[in-house]
Amino acid sequence: MQLEIVTPERITYKGEVDEIIVNTAEGQITVLPHHVNLFTKVLPGEVIMKIGGKEQFLAITGGFLEVSNKGISILADYAVRAEEIEVEKAIEAQKRAEAIIKKKEEGISAEDFATAQAELSKAILQLHVAKRRHHNSAPIK
Repeated sequence: MQLEIVTPERITYKGEVDEIIVNTAEGQITVLPHHVNLFTKVLPGEVIMKIGGKEQFLAITGGFLEVSNKGISILADYAVRAEEIEVEKAIEAQKRAEAIIKKKEEGISAEDFATAQAELSKAILQLHVAKRRHHNSAPIK
């Protein structure tokens, strides 16, 4: 099956997959060859691609999934492959976001608070996916 994962910044993945597992508004689904046509919302979480008997992981913050006879498309707000995640940068982003969120009582704007929450969620998701990838290969330092 042909899969394409597209974000506003770039094409995160384009190629053949044997199956894909993704979290949707209806629950976690597995898309296999000859899957029925489908269009649904993708929830933030981990996407698992199976290619040649091996699993590859991606972190995705949400978007839409379309399955058709032409292939599978995911239009995502943000998506990154596990091997592209820079763990140290994700940890730093998590710490920055947590510090901003702690300042809520000090009167930060609602916009800054929402941005910090989104960044915190993204950093935690990246760390989760990086940990899964390293668990299946080598340990994280």
